[in-house]
Amino acid sequence: MNRRDFIKIGSAGAASFSAARLLGTGPQSAPVGTPVSPDTVKADFTLRIAPVVVDLTPNRLVSTIGYNGTSPGPLLRMREGKPVTVNVINDTDVPELVHWHGLYVPSEVDGADEEGTPMIPPRGRRQYQFTPRPAGARWYHTHTMAMDDLHRGAYTGQFGFLYVEPEKNPGNYDQELFLALRDWEPLFIPEAEEDESQEGNGPQPERPQNLDTSPAGFEVNYQMYSINSKSLGAGEPIRVRPGDRVLLHFLNASPSLIRTLALPGHKFLITALDGNPVPSPKAVEAIQIAPGERVDAIVEMNSPGRLILGVTQDEVRMGGMGIMVEYANRFGQPVWMPPANPVWDYTQFGGTTEPAKPDQTIEMIFEKVPSGAGRFNLWHVNGKEYPHEQEFVLKQGARHRLVFRNRSEDAHPLHIHRHLFELVDVNGKPTSGIMKDTVMVPMYGRATVDLVADQPGLTLFHCHIQQHMDYGFKALFRYSSEHADVTQKLL
Repeated sequence: MNRRDFIKIGSAGAASFSAARLLGTGPQSAPVGTPVSPDTVKADFTLRIAPVVVDLTPNRLVSTIGYNGTSPGPLLRMREGKPVTVNVINDTDVPELVHWHGLYVPSEVDGADEEGTPMIPPRGRRQYQFTPRPAGARWYHTHTMAMDDLHRGAYTGQFGFLYVEPEKNPGNYDQELFLALRDWEPLFIPEAEEDESQEGNGPQPERPQNLDTSPAGFEVNYQMYSINSKSLGAGEPIRVRPGDRVLLHFLNASPSLIRTLALPGHKFLITALDGNPVPSPKAVEAIQIAPGERVDAIVEMNSPGRLILGVTQDEVRMGGMGIMVEYANRFGQPVWMPPANPVWDYTQFGGTTEPAKPDQTIEMIFEKVPSGAGRFNLWHVNGKEYPHEQEFVLKQGARHRLVFRNRSEDAHPLHIHRHLFELVDVNGKPTSGIMKDTVMVPMYGRATVDLVADQPGLTLFHCHIQQHMDYGFKALFRYSSEHADVTQKLL
């Protein structure tokens, strides 16, 4: 599909960022589109949360909850700096939330209960008004807790791409595609499937001298896989011609697992991470992408054939997490070959300029308590469970250096709401200029990021693995004025 076929721009307006707000009602009988309060305005986009059936293949159907009758939900394409209004209608019997992942929005609009965003009541609706920024590949998804209910939260089909169109887009490509990796049909198992991050060959600066060998709790595995809504071979192929430049926006929408992607005979020119342009675009053979992350890449179509773009784990790729790439007038069996060099390193896309010195350094240590939540593992941040009420305080305008110390055998995709941060180092290897909202910290590894406190309000930090977040792996950042207000109330 050509780039212009995707364009859907939100209408222009004059509202400022500070005018972002959320309006809502409870259960109602008014028809869809009927104003639900005097302040309600005409929506640029409408999302309806309701049961859907996803046809992964003609013989493999998944019943779940999605947006507008599909999963992934519709691509929401907005213009940077042009205010939008989104109506969200909840046609289910449970309260819901929609999180605008990677956007600068106020806490009350962000879609996180911990930050104070109101829930969308069962059979009710809410209206979100905000000015979309920054430009780039963002996404939206539910942010409800799931705990031991595998029919809630990220285990459902509630996710979709949100693309914020920059003021100037050179459009130097022939096709633009949005591809979401997805695991389906979750179930509890004694230990998790080995994903693409657990090889353990890299540095392990945070590995404890004495490991906890207590029996681990149940984790989550999956039985079906897809890219977008189709398993490998069931959907339409990506059709290309020799010489085409194809812009691929990848999203890992899995509730849990990290994946590595490859396309035989081709390289990916990495242009953006989490929607943000990288200082040093590089061509690589494979892309590693954790839950919540996005990767943008240009592929030069210069190796004709019928090929499989898919994950490197054979069982998962053959189980559905792949898509055909078909050159014009090419026939025969599709080809798959593993990449010769699948190593993924954020720092190769960074700059060489030393980041500015921070105003404050905050250490964050992550540890697993095996079976600490009964049948499930518990997670601690700095030796404590959520909520960390007064522990992490940001000063408006200050540059805070966050040191993430992962003292567990799991890799963790760490997400900070409503902000971007600059990657400073991974396992001691320095870099600069890479801006992200989600970063994968390797097993027993360390990552350091710099966050400028420029989005006042409650800010949620968490692991983007649903089960980890549910069982303690999260914290709430506050700005110093909010911290002072709370302290004054306590006095």
